[in-house]
Amino acid sequence: MTHADERRRAREMLDLQEGRGPVPLLDDAGIESLLRSSRRIAVVGASARTGRPSHDVLVALLHRGWDVVPVSPVADEVVGRRAYPTLAAAVAETGPFDIVDLFRRPEACPDHALEAVEVGGSRCLWLQLGIVSWEAARIAHDGGLAIVMEASHYCMAWRGVKDIDARMLNSVMRGVFLKDSTLRREFLALIPRKD
Repeated sequence: MTHADERRRAREMLDLQEGRGPVPLLDDAGIESLLRSSRRIAVVGASARTGRPSHDVLVALLHRGWDVVPVSPVADEVVGRRAYPTLAAAVAETGPFDIVDLFRRPEACPDHALEAVEVGGSRCLWLQLGIVSWEAARIAHDGGLAIVMEASHYCMAWRGVKDIDARMLNSVMRGVFLKDSTLRREFLALIPRKD
């Protein structure tokens, strides 16, 4: 990554934290409403490797009752579920998703946002912790999708149980997800099931 790329990413993260992005993002109430009314999630960038955030998130979502489909060009199967090489292939075979959850580097997100818009049926493009792409957000917004950026499903679900500040919880989760798989599993086990 070049120095210019690092500065651009830092500027994008700062814009997000200060609410200066070029498109609107869902606030906490919007995220809560989205999660309560959604059933199907495509996890783009799903990993078959235990201990990877995309793997552990997918497992926890399944355990909590969500209909989750892994999308990965490098895996045929993730936790016993067929993985699809593209979002378009997953939609063609299984139907549309409420949420397209991206576990990809920021530079890959615009292509996935475009694919989510083109296949249709999705209501939200969700970029996980540490991922900021205003280009992907603009594509999704222009295509009629809501956007959640730099957030975790688990943070939002946990806030439904405990009144914890979302930014603080996202910071804690970033540390948990990136550093300690045992703590990550213990934390994820606390999240209530999807009814």
